[in-house]
Amino acid sequence: MTPEEPAPFNTPFEWIGGEDRIKAMVERFYDLMELEPQYAALRAAHGPTLDNARQRLFWFLCGWMGGPQHYTEQFGHPRLRMRHMPFAIGILERDQWLACMDQAMGETGVPDDLRQRLKASFFQTADWMRNKGV
Repeated sequence: MTPEEPAPFNTPFEWIGGEDRIKAMVERFYDLMELEPQYAALRAAHGPTLDNARQRLFWFLCGWMGGPQHYTEQFGHPRLRMRHMPFAIGILERDQWLACMDQAMGETGVPDDLRQRLKASFFQTADWMRNKGV
């Protein structure tokens, strides 16, 4: 299946398996960030604790994938770029975020076709979030 072919489900939320599967992916993402040295710059950008980031990414991804709009119910429109402006995000941070998320998707069993689609969407968003040259 290519990204241009129709998806087998109405939403990525359904395809991934709902909230429990998104939660598992997000938890693994942040666990990897804490454990793996190749994500050190990404981890450093998150401050002393990841609890808040874990919850907010889970809420955001549920809605972004077509499920419950937990994030917007709590905080309104995501305004991702604005909310990330206080953090220095360059190519290194972007690439570490993408690699960490791809590893988390792989380790939590996100179906390969969905994984490829999400990787493409995540890249577009992560690249748009960059606010420093390198």
